[in-house]
Amino acid sequence: MNDRQKHIFIANGHILLFFFSLLCPALLRGQILSKEEIKLWQEPFWKNITHEGILKPEYAYLDSVSFYSISYRSDCLVVKGYIVEPRKAGKYPVVIFNRGGNRHFSALSPATLVQYVARLASSGYLVAASNYREQDEFGGADVGDVLSLMYLLADHPKADTARTGMFGWSRGGMMTYLCLSQTKRIKAAVVGSGPTDLFEVIQQRPEMETAVFAECIPRYEKEKYAALIQRSAFFWPGRLPKEPGILILTATKDDRVPPDQGRKMADTLKSLGYPVRWLAFDTDHYFSDKKQELDKLVIEWFDQELKKPDE
Repeated sequence: MNDRQKHIFIANGHILLFFFSLLCPALLRGQILSKEEIKLWQEPFWKNITHEGILKPEYAYLDSVSFYSISYRSDCLVVKGYIVEPRKAGKYPVVIFNRGGNRHFSALSPATLVQYVARLASSGYLVAASNYREQDEFGGADVGDVLSLMYLLADHPKADTARTGMFGWSRGGMMTYLCLSQTKRIKAAVVGSGPTDLFEVIQQRPEMETAVFAECIPRYEKEKYAALIQRSAFFWPGRLPKEPGILILTATKDDRVPPDQGRKMADTLKSLGYPVRWLAFDTDHYFSDKKQELDKLVIEWFDQELKKPDE
């Protein structure tokens, strides 16, 4: 092969790769590669929620739901996630849960699913959650991993994707705002302890910049300002669709996200005519001592927004 032929071969290869990169997300987004039921009695925490092998009364609702680990396609990558659904046959509204943390810190597990979404599922919802791609961009391309869940659920026999909500906690709240700005499929949202201004987060916790933002966000050193704005919904509330009702929950003792961010975001959205409700609780970032209240609030909100009588 002479030099001219080599150049033509390389050029054609680049063209093919370019078109494949365009087609790949469309062809493979939402494709489930594996789905395996999780047996809770095999999990380490089982002994903490049972007595002599029988679920304690406060966890009896777990008998009505099934847990699955899944792997699925998102932008040509294989991503891990979970589905928690009612055992009973039927069509159920969908709630996408966005976890907090970054990389492997606070990654989803059956235990965290029980903590945050199992009671919601037992109330008549199909809940899906992503652990995000291995190369975490903290609100960059990994937002596509969340949106891909909507595509893969379109063929799920129990999923009524016309009634889709989203529930984000901490970093997951940021992911929720980002998803809302990119799709109109979400009909209701809950954001708990979610950051809306990463500049203020850096002021409160400088280690977040060095240990998370700089390590996860592509080209951070060169494009810091643009990257932080892109991930800070407070600076672009007008990009959010006005249809979804948004419930914003704030912890007054939050030492990870400035507590005032939730109120400021709610005030801004209200001034723009958005259907939003803001509530503050005297608790920590994780609502550690408010779990029952949290479950009740989240279920009531999604019931109000996704199970309307006229639908």
